[in-house]
Amino acid sequence: MDFLPPSKSEFKLAINGNGFLQNLGGPVFLSTLKDGKIVRGLDGVPEEGPVLFVGYHMLMGLELSPLVLQFLHEKKILVRGIAHPSLFSDRVESENKEFSFYDYTKLYGALPVSASNLFKLFKTKSHVLLYPGGAREALHKKGEAYKLFWPDQPEFVRMAARFEATIVPFGVIGEDDLAELVLDYDDMMKIPYLGDLIRSNNEKAQEFNFRAGLSGEVANQDLYIPGIVPKIPGRLYYLFGKPIQMKGRKEMLKDREKARELYLLIKSEVETSMKYLLKKREQDSYRNIIDRSMYRAFCAPMDQVPTFEP
Repeated sequence: MDFLPPSKSEFKLAINGNGFLQNLGGPVFLSTLKDGKIVRGLDGVPEEGPVLFVGYHMLMGLELSPLVLQFLHEKKILVRGIAHPSLFSDRVESENKEFSFYDYTKLYGALPVSASNLFKLFKTKSHVLLYPGGAREALHKKGEAYKLFWPDQPEFVRMAARFEATIVPFGVIGEDDLAELVLDYDDMMKIPYLGDLIRSNNEKAQEFNFRAGLSGEVANQDLYIPGIVPKIPGRLYYLFGKPIQMKGRKEMLKDREKARELYLLIKSEVETSMKYLLKKREQDSYRNIIDRSMYRAFCAPMDQVPTFEP
């Protein structure tokens, strides 16, 4: 309740610290208007909260900083994330950095994932970012890019109905254009000493596994740092789907089947958005960083570099 948004100097600090993804990834933001038309920019995203963004968590969360910075730049909206509890632990603090990722997480209003924190953010009419796939999605294995690992429980749908929030499903792609995953969890566990170290660290971090007891892949919350090799950068693409109004849907608080149906629809919208982007990026003449850099050098700033026609 006493959270203060970042100041202008803190915003500039964040850009300087995370600008490499803005520059190298050349992010393209698309949104969907009420009539279903897809447009470039965030015009289709509601400005009045509470709003819940639900989407795909890219490898290592590569999509996060461009998304948050774009909303601040274009809409003057601070998107507040519901994040893995380990990010709020001193385990992720770095003694070598004056301003660590841990500090950025708190500065930009993220909170540990819990029903009570989602409740508080909805109550303050915030714009909230939620990744149902969590760490399992962000730390996925080889061959699992753009695959969703969502739990069966549609609890966020019922919470959104209670506060009459607007749900905006979104898809994002581009991790395969930025980096190659060469060592995943399975690979690392086979390496002497490294596998033991990862196992030991995860045993110590069991207190942060908020999905312990669930079944299926989503329960596998093992934390590690994937081995990735950078590529000549392609481009990041975001598509925010048609907003789903939850006003007048309070029957979902009691009707779990209806809540589940909407949950599956939202999941399908996220998958459809990613399929759309994967197909359309083939038509982008400026997908490659070299072409974008040439255009920027002679024609326009980064956020005005053309892309495919929606």
